[in-house]
Amino acid sequence: MTELTTDLKSLHEATLNNLKNSKANNTLRAYKSDFKDFGAFCNKHGLNSLPTEPKIISLYLTHLSKNAKISTLRRRLVSISMVHKIKGHYLDTKHPIIIENLLGIKRLKGSFQTGKKPLLISHLKSIIEVIHQQKIEQIIKFRDIAIVLIGFGGGFRRSEIISIDYENLEFVTEGLKITLKKSKTDQFGEGMIKGLPYLENELYCPVHNLKQWLHISNIKSGPIFRRFIKGSKISTNRLTDQSIALLIKKYLKLADIENANYSGHSLRSGFATVAAESGADERSIMAMTGHKTTQMVRRYIKEANIFKNNALNKLKI
Repeated sequence: MTELTTDLKSLHEATLNNLKNSKANNTLRAYKSDFKDFGAFCNKHGLNSLPTEPKIISLYLTHLSKNAKISTLRRRLVSISMVHKIKGHYLDTKHPIIIENLLGIKRLKGSFQTGKKPLLISHLKSIIEVIHQQKIEQIIKFRDIAIVLIGFGGGFRRSEIISIDYENLEFVTEGLKITLKKSKTDQFGEGMIKGLPYLENELYCPVHNLKQWLHISNIKSGPIFRRFIKGSKISTNRLTDQSIALLIKKYLKLADIENANYSGHSLRSGFATVAAESGADERSIMAMTGHKTTQMVRRYIKEANIFKNNALNKLKI
């Protein structure tokens, strides 16, 4: 009996570990952060957070709706549900009191979302120019330029930029192949390969500038984008995804561009927007960015074409 109990305990622990490993670390952190806020709301009002019930969830969503977007409400609902699943509790997130409340909130607030601004070609050139103008060590300039151009040229998420290792690179005649082992929409690590061709203008060519960075840094293995220590000494530590956002904001500010609505994601959305403006179809954009659905890509294309075939252009005023 003791042996059976031990086996069941180990199976239970292994099952919980599988549930945790089914999600990326960043996703798990987001779940915990969201659930912490829900827990604080429940504690304040004397309600149960784990396990909880649909009525309490509905009250929490109404509370959030005063200041949060619909997308935030939906994310919090997913987070609360996932924490319940991981802890072995059932929660009916499709209960009418939750669904109808969300529909009512959506109707009252509207569902239009204002995302971070895309980094356009003019911004990209301003950033590269301002980096060259900085009175800092050349090695720092090479790294930061490579980050910006690779991030933009490959339509990468910031988490993908920092995940690239030297072993993921393959320089070929046409340009550069970058293998992504895992990304936000590829939780099972099936991987994808992005191809970045050489550009005629070497100043803005991702492949040329990455080669320069690898040469001056002498990186031959491990993460290609690393932190500096003691000024300009390269460490073995990988950059964080937050550092990408801070880098973009820093150079936008130095270029006298208002940076409040830009982030690390601006590289990715910038690529998609500029590609759409240049006539790239949604399939080719998705092949580079790795989007699994057309919804977001079509939004980029729609915004990029807002002045093309505009009805106002047809008016003779």
